[in-house]
Amino acid sequence: MWTTVLGLLIALLFSSSASLALDKIRIGLSSVSALHGAVWVAQEKGLFRKHGIEPEVIVVGGASAGGVSALIAGDVQFLSGAGEAVINANLRGADVIMVASVLNKGVQRLIAHAQFSAPADLKGRKIGITRFGTASHLVLQMMMQKWGMGPTDVQIIQVGSSPAMLASMEKGGIDAAVLTMPSIFVAEERGYRVLADLADMDIYYLNTMLDTTRWYLRAQRDQATRFIRGFVEGLAFFKKNKQESVEVLRKKLRTDPGREKYLELSYDLLANKFYDQVPYPSVRGVETVLEFIAKDNPKARAADPRTFIDGSIVKEIEASGFVEALYKK
Repeated sequence: MWTTVLGLLIALLFSSSASLALDKIRIGLSSVSALHGAVWVAQEKGLFRKHGIEPEVIVVGGASAGGVSALIAGDVQFLSGAGEAVINANLRGADVIMVASVLNKGVQRLIAHAQFSAPADLKGRKIGITRFGTASHLVLQMMMQKWGMGPTDVQIIQVGSSPAMLASMEKGGIDAAVLTMPSIFVAEERGYRVLADLADMDIYYLNTMLDTTRWYLRAQRDQATRFIRGFVEGLAFFKKNKQESVEVLRKKLRTDPGREKYLELSYDLLANKFYDQVPYPSVRGVETVLEFIAKDNPKARAADPRTFIDGSIVKEIEASGFVEALYKK
């Protein structure tokens, strides 16, 4: 009996010691969105803990710009948010850097009433975005440039969220809109036409990146490496385990039963089209964003795209054979 009790006490002692040994890290998300699915999966499946990290995942206010402010203030150690916000802050002298990609390409699609069959048909028409200066606005400008259209060729209308834009289309308030998931699925289901899919346009947008500060990387490189290992393993788990990953999305997004089919559609897109096995931040994506920022910010014209990225930890993880081993299991 005493042997059993002693064994239990030793087990509890080691369990407590292991728990105390975990490094606590706070991760900020720019929104409540399926886009952050790999981060949630790494959290829920204990993959950060496996690498000695106790994660606290929070949603920061003010979208990606607010997240960058939280990063600079030290309120979070990592941010999962739009790369554009990090680039803008960096140009202002902020000590922020992109260390891995969540999505190097944008999930946005330009959805229009069925009567419009080509982008040129939208000349003079009303196109909805969330707000000026946001991701949807930048994405629309990128699409229009690709088509040889200028900002005066259409009427750009600030509407609000993707569901709000879809509702405005239903009422005839706008002719088209830049939507993201799951509203893109709802729109297609209702018979609207997809005029453009950003991910298929050879445009790298840096939709969602893992960001931190240079100071943190210098001071806590081992901790940062273990965190990114957990994230990379989260990507692999997400891509290889559909049912369990969809369950995590369902929990985090608190999805209504009638909309659960959109979770699977979101999963399929992320797992098969957007999540990379080796999540290097895209230099090409930085170049694309800088090109557009340069119209309003002269500093962007002279900026070296490589200075906004530190992919050294991802490179070390790949070189170690860790990623290859994950996909052999």
